[in-house]
Amino acid sequence: MSDYTPPKVWTWDAQSGGNWSKINRPVAGPTHEAELPLGRHPIQLYSMGTPNGQKVTIMLEELLALGHAGAEYDAHLIRIGEGDQFSSGFVALNPNSKIPAMLDRDTGIRVFESGSIVLYLAEKFGAFLPSDPAARTEVMNWVFWLQGSAPYLGGGFGHFYAYAPEKFEYAINRFTMEAKRQMDVLDRELAEKRFLGGDSYSIADILTWPWYGNLVLGKAYDAGEFLDVDSYANLGRWAREILERPAVQRGRIVNRTSGPLSEQLHERHDASDFDLRTQDKIAPET
Repeated sequence: MSDYTPPKVWTWDAQSGGNWSKINRPVAGPTHEAELPLGRHPIQLYSMGTPNGQKVTIMLEELLALGHAGAEYDAHLIRIGEGDQFSSGFVALNPNSKIPAMLDRDTGIRVFESGSIVLYLAEKFGAFLPSDPAARTEVMNWVFWLQGSAPYLGGGFGHFYAYAPEKFEYAINRFTMEAKRQMDVLDRELAEKRFLGGDSYSIADILTWPWYGNLVLGKAYDAGEFLDVDSYANLGRWAREILERPAVQRGRIVNRTSGPLSEQLHERHDASDFDLRTQDKIAPET
């Protein structure tokens, strides 16, 4: 049992968050002045290759694969562990100081929150979102499910299982139960259909795969055995099928700073960067 008793008034200890203490604080606003870089493409993305960041880069790569030249983009790396998201330039784009954030130079519109960015792109380019009201609603059901569920997986299970400076049995048990319940929801649904929205690949899959696809494929939190991910056969089938898509293979490595060097493309400014600028090409392992 913990002997911690909450104080009458909470005060912030900047060192209490362990390795991730720099990414959270109890106030908003910038900590320093710095402008964001601008590239040459219509879409300017400021992100990092976390699951939320992968949602957007996968969506952009899928749009480019369909031939939408207007989806060409520059992906600038925001190192959240170093506080880049608290620069004045980034806060002007996203007052919430979370990645990803996007500027559409064609329209001058800023877009933040990963779900909002992906929906914006789907509507702008008329792709991966059905026009039929019933089919669109089913896709949006899963979009909102994901946006509400993923914080339990990342901020809940992932934080306490992998990142918290101490292991708390109650917290790990609580969020493990919820992570497994969510995987069971998806597994049961995918027993009846190929993709979350039905027969067609959609933004519901693009948004969900970076969280639950990576999890069931054993690529998140080193927790595959702990969560018994192999028992979710339908979810695994869906995750593997989506991973086979070339756009997903490209998008999942953009702005990524961990894992094999061949799967890290810190910044993407041209399609050729996937062949020429991954970390194994510019910083070979020794």
